[in-house]
Amino acid sequence: MPGERVVRVIATVAAVAVVLGTGVAWGKVRSFEDGIFHVFAPSLGQGGDDGAIDILLVGMDSRTDARGNPLSAQELAALRAGNEVASNTDTIILVRIPNSGKSATAISIPRDTYVAAPGLGKTKINGVYGQTKEEKRVSLVKSGVAPAQAEAEGTEAGREALVKTVADLTGVTVDHYAEIGLLGFALITDALGGVNVCLKAPVYEPLSGADFPAGWQKLNGPQALSFVRQRHDLPRGDLDRVVRQQVVMASLAHQVISGKTLSSPATMNRLQLAIQRSVVLSSGWDIMDFVNQLQKLAAGRIAFATIPVLDESGWSDDGMHSVVRVDPHQVQDWVAGLLHDQAQGKSEELAYTPDKTTASVLNDTDVNGLAAAVSAVLTAKGFAAGTVGNNDAAHVSASQVQAAKADDLGAQAVAKDLGGLPVSANPSLPAGSVRVVLANDYTGPGSGLGDGAGATAAAASHSDSANNTAPPPSPILTAGSEHPECVN
Repeated sequence: MPGERVVRVIATVAAVAVVLGTGVAWGKVRSFEDGIFHVFAPSLGQGGDDGAIDILLVGMDSRTDARGNPLSAQELAALRAGNEVASNTDTIILVRIPNSGKSATAISIPRDTYVAAPGLGKTKINGVYGQTKEEKRVSLVKSGVAPAQAEAEGTEAGREALVKTVADLTGVTVDHYAEIGLLGFALITDALGGVNVCLKAPVYEPLSGADFPAGWQKLNGPQALSFVRQRHDLPRGDLDRVVRQQVVMASLAHQVISGKTLSSPATMNRLQLAIQRSVVLSSGWDIMDFVNQLQKLAAGRIAFATIPVLDESGWSDDGMHSVVRVDPHQVQDWVAGLLHDQAQGKSEELAYTPDKTTASVLNDTDVNGLAAAVSAVLTAKGFAAGTVGNNDAAHVSASQVQAAKADDLGAQAVAKDLGGLPVSANPSLPAGSVRVVLANDYTGPGSGLGDGAGATAAAASHSDSANNTAPPPSPILTAGSEHPECVN
């Protein structure tokens, strides 16, 4: 059923990240690689000019392990998976590891993204692999090729078509390919001792088996599988499911990179067995070289993002299928900008959102209601409302934004939205909060003077008309926090 299509690739991210943890011997890393199933992928790239590695991580909607062996009835039951045969790639993530080692970026492509695929025309991206594979297999069988060989060659054709489609959409040439099936996610999550997640509200959705309270909680493998496969009853449908995938990936990566999960030989053995049973890698991938680059990373510099979307509830050109519509040129420009910023180590800036900052506004003028008006401007932009009132502290001669540190991201964002106010350090303020003090020189948004409020309203109106059905951008998450982001 559709609800069973899951983010198996999360486990691959954890498998890749595991070598970052402290205490992993080089020989152990090599033993991981020796037992992983490798496949030939002739059309992959050879790395970027700067030595960056670009990896396509694919989650297969399959009921087999990495070598094609069927899962047992007990395993299928534990995972709430049926036994139907499927070859959809419903989790597709492009990962960039720059040679500088400053960052890593994981870019999700929603499964229903409407794309141009080689030999298929316009179609959903999650069907490119399966459609190409089946067409190739049938053609080979008709020409007299043995079924087993036709199946293998069809599979390779499907992989190549997906790699080419992702490269055309994003403008990034794929260097390596990693694939994981249904079982791997649960196995690796359990091997790592579970995963921490946080929900904004309780959920109950029988199709996926998602039944969780609000707040922070630790999930085992099968529970985490239900968490990431739910897409019904979510405010943004599959886009929210993608965010759940990313928050789990971030949490797993943080657990591994922080070195808290790899001190036990038993954990390492469970992890090795899980990876070797569930992960497929393209041939020619030197894992040891890859490890050398990964060792430079810090968890806070791993970012998880989703490509920009024009319409999350669009229709195919023939009007027969619900799709996620994107502008390929917009996607390529966005991907290039994100990867550039990430290479400069800007993960924290990219992941910042106004709701992470509580903004108090204090009036140091004789204008009644000024603080309330400015606070309303800030809350409309997504900042959390703090104290609103008169300034009872020392009088200020000029309007300003105060924060614990002058380079605080929230303070910088508030200052910009209020017309470019100066930011000053006030160590007495707690992290995550800012204080706006308004003096008689204030003419920005909410003052009713100058271009402030009018310009803000005009910009908002122009933005709304320009975007039409485009949903708000998905948040960018990082793996640097002890506490996972709370999500829908």
